[in-house]
Amino acid sequence: MKLGTTLFLKIAVILIGIPVLALCIFLLPQLASEAKEAAERGWDFANVIYGILMVMYISVIPFYFALYQTFKLLSYIDKNQAFSELSVRTLKKIKYCAVTISGLYVVALPLVFIIAEIDDAPGLVIVGMIPIFSSIVIAVFAAVLQRLLQEAITIKSEHDLTV
Repeated sequence: MKLGTTLFLKIAVILIGIPVLALCIFLLPQLASEAKEAAERGWDFANVIYGILMVMYISVIPFYFALYQTFKLLSYIDKNQAFSELSVRTLKKIKYCAVTISGLYVVALPLVFIIAEIDDAPGLVIVGMIPIFSSIVIAVFAAVLQRLLQEAITIKSEHDLTV
């Protein structure tokens, strides 16, 4: 396969990572400073905001690990190693990263519910569920691809043995 066939997807992976990095560098510290100011004013929900920020920062680790694994998978495709155990392991790691991210945001959902109660914004809980469901969709998709790839490798190895 030509080296540039997955170039578009590699660029897309990089472009997905840039806004998350900008969020972690610029927006989340600003929210932390506002939470600190709220704590100084005596507001009780500043610790809730710190908990949500902590979950967001922790979830960035498996997110970037999954992006790295996606980049590796695209490199395997470029090297004609798409139907290999390396690709299956990479998809398994992506699946585990998505499940981890979903689990972290499930832990943070009660904190979002507390803020929604204080701020009287019930739609905030629905917004808090978006990362959970999107991560679950990615995990299921990676699991399906992993199973299909494993079956294709098995069929290929059986075919190679019969010939």
